[in-house]
Amino acid sequence: MTADGLYPLILASASPRRRELLEQIGLRFTVQSVDVDETPREHEAPDLYVLRMAREKALACQRLPGNTDSLVLGADTSVVLDGVIMGKPHSRDDARAMLQRLSGHQHEVMTGVALAGLTAVRERVVTTRVVFRRLAENEIDAYLDTGEPYDKAGGYGIQGLGGIFVTSLVGSYSAVVGLPLDATADLLAQVDQPVWQWWASGDE
Repeated sequence: MTADGLYPLILASASPRRRELLEQIGLRFTVQSVDVDETPREHEAPDLYVLRMAREKALACQRLPGNTDSLVLGADTSVVLDGVIMGKPHSRDDARAMLQRLSGHQHEVMTGVALAGLTAVRERVVTTRVVFRRLAENEIDAYLDTGEPYDKAGGYGIQGLGGIFVTSLVGSYSAVVGLPLDATADLLAQVDQPVWQWWASGDE
């Protein structure tokens, strides 16, 4: 713990979007991604899946040498349509099929976030409902040409070019991007590390 009462904070993710979101709310942290098996278990509900992934990422990172006295934040996001998890597309055809399925329909974006503390793991799942307008085949092709869909759950990025597909959203925009800021702040407050304490401590 530092003199201002803050524990070191580690983001267990290589996602630039999650890093940008944490920077947006004024946190100081290091980034250390980990590899975990992301295969869903048989009959595993989507909300339990993202929560398990977030927890496993946070704990795997915390177990690394030098991290045991740090707070570790893990997160996982899945796009869910009709109860089925849509992961990241493996190919152009896969991405096209995802966008065609999302076109004109409502889907859910579920983001699990877990904070591994010194004695316990605190966790939340945030579900956001997103509605796509109908997409024309030529704009799907143009979007695929940009390369944006391929590292995104569900094959689109709401914070990027894919934002033009969304007609409405009910829930947390930041959770759709990759990290629910309100839930993250709440988890930090639960371990006496409120976000505003980073603001007050200076040393940007």
